[in-house]
Amino acid sequence: MHPAAAKWYDRRDFVFIEFLVEDSKDVKVNFEKSKFGFSCLGGMDNIKHSNEIDLFDAIDQDGSKHRRTDRSVLCCLRKAEGGKSWPRLTKEKAKLNWLSVDFNNWKDWEDDSEEDLSNYDRFSDMMNNMGGEDELPDLDGAEDESADSDDEKMPDLE
Repeated sequence: MHPAAAKWYDRRDFVFIEFLVEDSKDVKVNFEKSKFGFSCLGGMDNIKHSNEIDLFDAIDQDGSKHRRTDRSVLCCLRKAEGGKSWPRLTKEKAKLNWLSVDFNNWKDWEDDSEEDLSNYDRFSDMMNNMGGEDELPDLDGAEDESADSDDEKMPDLE
């Protein structure tokens, strides 16, 4: 068993961990109050990956979610106490060779402007609206089609 490589970043009410496993199967995510577990089979060789983390602080298990893509599994851990920054992901100050900070998404949110907050709220809503691990939003434009059909029913005004 190998730990999966992962990147993490901190936000006001959530901590995000992205496990970088391509073509993952049998994804299992276990949210506990102060512990987090991840396992899957990955790649063409079905390598077994397993990670367990004693978290820096408590999370809300029911408010935490994950989403699988072909390239990774993104886990969104809702902090039990929002608005409190996490200087690290783990309880212990140990350096884990499979874990790194996602500097592309990291930001000092304590000084956020309102605009940044609204962008974050939209992302938060997207995470909250995610269903099961493989459900995707309906993108076939059904709403647009119904708007067009309403236009066609309008009487001619000539």
